Amino acid sequence: MVERQLRQRGIGDTRVLEAMGRVPRELFVPESELDLAYEDGALPIGFGQTISQPYIVATICSLLELQGDEQVLDVGTGSGYQAAVLAELARAVTTIERVPELYERARAALVRAGYGGVEVRFGDGSLGVPERAPFDGIAVAAAAPTVPEALYEQLAEGGRLVLPRGSRWGQDLVQVVRTGSGPAQRVSIPCRFVPLLGAGGFERG
Repeated sequence: MVERQLRQRGIGDTRVLEAMGRVPRELFVPESELDLAYEDGALPIGFGQTISQPYIVATICSLLELQGDEQVLDVGTGSGYQAAVLAELARAVTTIERVPELYERARAALVRAGYGGVEVRFGDGSLGVPERAPFDGIAVAAAAPTVPEALYEQLAEGGRLVLPRGSRWGQDLVQVVRTGSGPAQRVSIPCRFVPLLGAGGFERG
């Protein structure tokens, strides 16, 4: 997976490649999808949600530009896989999920995989976790029409937020850096994520 799907497709951050090689992805996919755990594609995890393909997870982590001493927020825990990769890259990780069943499942999977130090929260991820702010990095694993204001406000100066921005049907992965003169934005690759639901994302319907 690391060589064929990541390195050969342009992922050059050595720390990200090593982290992806260490996290046991098979512990974060449903039993029915075990044979496909390391394939280059998103997989269903129930409740209309997916575990992102490895290349997308690696791209998000690379855009966060983590050095190892950061505090990171992961919005949209899902399976818990991205939170596990982030735990390999940052000092502290908080992750938040709005689907109760996925929250419980991800929390158990993270402990089983050896990432019990990740703080797993239940709630509206579009509002972030203000009591843990500021964050040096924020990874959003669901699409939003714009950068959620609450998440940007929880970024530390110089911190980076990465999210899929666009419509419900297609987005671009965007890196947003908090600067003294406002957000500096850089568009990365086209992508397609499930919508971010909640006060700072798409409303239901």
